[in-house]
Amino acid sequence: MDSPETTKQFVITPAAGKRLIARALAADPIIRQALESKTVVIVAGTTNGYVAEEIVASLTTAAGAATIRRERFFRGLTLPPGEATTSTGRLPREDEFAGDVVLRRGVWEQGRTIFDVIDDLGEGDIVLKGANALDVHAKRAAVLIGNPDGGTAGAIVPAVVGRRVRLIVPVGLEKRVTEDLDRLAARLNAPGAHGPRLLPLPGAVFTELDAIDALTGAASELVAAGGVCGAEGSLRLAVTGTAAELDAADRLIASVVAEPAFEL
Repeated sequence: MDSPETTKQFVITPAAGKRLIARALAADPIIRQALESKTVVIVAGTTNGYVAEEIVASLTTAAGAATIRRERFFRGLTLPPGEATTSTGRLPREDEFAGDVVLRRGVWEQGRTIFDVIDDLGEGDIVLKGANALDVHAKRAAVLIGNPDGGTAGAIVPAVVGRRVRLIVPVGLEKRVTEDLDRLAARLNAPGAHGPRLLPLPGAVFTELDAIDALTGAASELVAAGGVCGAEGSLRLAVTGTAAELDAADRLIASVVAEPAFEL
């Protein structure tokens, strides 16, 4: 007889959510298979810094992951109000940005970027690219665009559509929005609008909910959010499963819950 399902609640910070997503993607069967015979590109971004750490560590040793400077593994970021997103000293200098993480047959080709390899990617290869806006119900994500040529997304989308490169979008639930992404993109991209543009991505969204499901077999839902004294932006998740699945969820959340906040 199957054991009855019950529900338990957990609170995780955005940083813990990033680590949770990274742990699950490092164990994902599709990614593991691609690491053996194909190319996997982890495009620089704050969430992907955690993903890169976990995947590189799974291929070599924990010491190998230390060469990823997560505090400089991004091209742009959002800072608190009053501090511009491109404040001097906040963005990595050209000599500090070590490139994206390009893994060809499990070997890290250090110093290379998505732009160096995008024309060589084809079916079976994988690109992991973060996002800035998430439609939870539609399982769609979009990225802010500051570069007039479309940035990394502008290079990735043609490869996804034209050559069937698989795009996975690791994105935390903290980035959820309530409106249709296409409508939001139309507004932000309209002539005369100011600020970054918005591009919906044609990729498979992967959130904390997907991570818990993949690693424990339990189902999870976002039931509340927020907090103070370091819990700002936190998620309250209701996880439902068997006793064994909830035990696995307990262990999993305990392993990431103390993740320190991201710092530059």
